[in-house]
Amino acid sequence: MASIFTAQELIALIIFCAAMSFSPGPNTMLTTAIAANEGFRCAIPFTLSVPFGWLFIMLACGFGLGALVTEIPSLRIAIKLLGCAYLIWLAFKLCQSKKLQEIDSARLNMTFLKGVALQFLNIKVWLLAITATGSWILYSSGQPSSNPSARLVFACVIVMLFAFTSNLTYAIAGSLFREWLGTGRRLVIFNYLLAFLLVVTALWTLSI
Repeated sequence: MASIFTAQELIALIIFCAAMSFSPGPNTMLTTAIAANEGFRCAIPFTLSVPFGWLFIMLACGFGLGALVTEIPSLRIAIKLLGCAYLIWLAFKLCQSKKLQEIDSARLNMTFLKGVALQFLNIKVWLLAITATGSWILYSSGQPSSNPSARLVFACVIVMLFAFTSNLTYAIAGSLFREWLGTGRRLVIFNYLLAFLLVVTALWTLSI
């Protein structure tokens, strides 16, 4: 990998991916909600779906689709609006959950394929992929890179690794709170808080 990226480029890419993946967002909020309500095992499909969704978007941007998102305002706005609407709908469903496992299949129902599809409505992921493509794949130190294909492959590996580890971390955190949330109205308050954060995240995506 060192022969493909310089040390400075690799460090910068790792820092960028860490900041984008571990910062609170639609994926991390959903992972936490699923793990806290349904348990760690039920959060695994969504946790695995996120890196695959990021992979497909990275490949799409690597082959030029990302340029359409940046150059066609209506397409970018459509992604934002659809993603925002879906997150608000998920927040509404989460607010209806009053007991542990109540959201299982009847509420969020976040399957692996739905998790992958959701990534295409996440403007934050598109921005990550577009930035990575322009800064680390197509160009090297401000000049067109001589090995964009190899750079794309290794960048996808790094992006997928951070997508998985960040969501796994949030899933573990959510599952650790699971037993504590089973007492009184703690789960209700917790779900309302996560729903609020989902709505805030949804509205935030409209501004980027």
